[in-house]
Amino acid sequence: MAKEEDRGQPPDEEVMSRSQGSSTAPVLDKDSATAPKSRPADQSAGPSEMDLMKEKFAKLLLGEDMSGSGKGVPSALALSNAVTNLAASVFGEQRKLEPMAPDRKGRWKKEVGWLLSVADHIVEFVAKKQVLDNGVEMEVMGTQQRRDLQANIPALRKLDTMLLDYLDNFKERNEFWYVKRDSCSEGENEERSDEKWWIPIVKVPPGGLSPTSRGWLLHQKELVNQVLKAAMAINANCLMEMSIPDTYIDTLPKNGRASLGDALYRIITDVEFDPDDFLSTVDLTSEHKILDLKDRIEASVIIWNRKVHNKDGKSSWGSAVSQEKREQFEERAQTLLLIIKHRFPGIPQSTLDIAKIQENRDVGFALLESYSRVLESLAFNVMSRIEDVIQADNVAREKAKKNAPPGADPGAGCRCAPEAGGDDDQSKTTTLLDFMGWTGDPDGKNDDVSPPPPPPPPELPAQDDGRLMKLPNIMTNLKQTYMDKLDFLSGNRSPSGRH
Repeated sequence: MAKEEDRGQPPDEEVMSRSQGSSTAPVLDKDSATAPKSRPADQSAGPSEMDLMKEKFAKLLLGEDMSGSGKGVPSALALSNAVTNLAASVFGEQRKLEPMAPDRKGRWKKEVGWLLSVADHIVEFVAKKQVLDNGVEMEVMGTQQRRDLQANIPALRKLDTMLLDYLDNFKERNEFWYVKRDSCSEGENEERSDEKWWIPIVKVPPGGLSPTSRGWLLHQKELVNQVLKAAMAINANCLMEMSIPDTYIDTLPKNGRASLGDALYRIITDVEFDPDDFLSTVDLTSEHKILDLKDRIEASVIIWNRKVHNKDGKSSWGSAVSQEKREQFEERAQTLLLIIKHRFPGIPQSTLDIAKIQENRDVGFALLESYSRVLESLAFNVMSRIEDVIQADNVAREKAKKNAPPGADPGAGCRCAPEAGGDDDQSKTTTLLDFMGWTGDPDGKNDDVSPPPPPPPPELPAQDDGRLMKLPNIMTNLKQTYMDKLDFLSGNRSPSGRH
């Protein structure tokens, strides 16, 4: 009996006896009765953070090839895809100007922190001074985080935090709201048919937003625009540092004329070149056409750059275009690319950008490019949602002006208020001066039909009604200058009979 009691006390022997089904069967029944109660609780809680991190980094190590056969993508591309897919799953549901859901925000901060932790181990060798115990100073090679990552990763994290804070600022804003497209009238759906179908329609009060809210919205738009520009600068610099893959170079035409076409080539190689005139001659009405123009300009830049540096292995002696001209054409094309990038920030990636990302093997560049790209996309989406609210406010203001009675508009009331003078006074309100939008006297009086100005002493009481003394004189001078110019250019075409 003593041996049986000793055998049941050690935990190892107790576990072994449970697995073997020995005489400690009552203990097994007791544990089995409580075990099923704890397992559903663990299953309902979901996988732990450690399990999620293991799964994510396992996919990165396998290169997204779950078979383990070594046919996966490179580590840099796998990491870039992981950041892109995470942003798509988190920010894809951000369709309104409202704070992010706490669970999605927590998931983004946690998982993007895991992916960015790879940058902490990308180092470079630098010379450091080390003092030995005997006081001798030596120069040794040490490691530190790569400089581009050390500068840009904290900056991108700051931009990330700023964007989320800007979204949180819309928590207490209730002057605009969103409705589903099905709940809108047919006229409103026709007006917004050009927008994406999954974006809800924004609504504002019938009279539009208050001046305070509209000013606050414009201020938020400017703040988000600054974040957008910073993310675009980091992304463009990172893509510029990536090497051009050979697969892209093999697809290039033989010269810049073949890439651009004869019409665009003549404009960009003209003696007097204006980027705005160039962009005004091309069709930029759709996203596809903008992307096609960007692809052709980028291809011509690469061609001219390779010919300038003689990277294509061909001699430039027989060429009709000098090296200086090619450098000038390349600078013009770079200017066009910069204008297109800033004028259309939401366009997809070009063929060159996609080729660089797919063929890139630098993990640091992959992190910087993907992180800055998703932040740029988020900032552009937030700006688009703010512009939707401003556009809805403009439409509401225009409708309110059309539906308002004539006397409700203070500006119209001042311009149309007749004075005691009959038809002659009514004709004063439709002069050429009023047609051009130049109104001098707030009471509707025209200076050219008023009597000559009295001496200064009698004019002093005129200030009691709140008008400025020199305002009529200023407006009169402006009107006379315009009338003189009109008579000089067009002859006596001024309706002088009405004055």
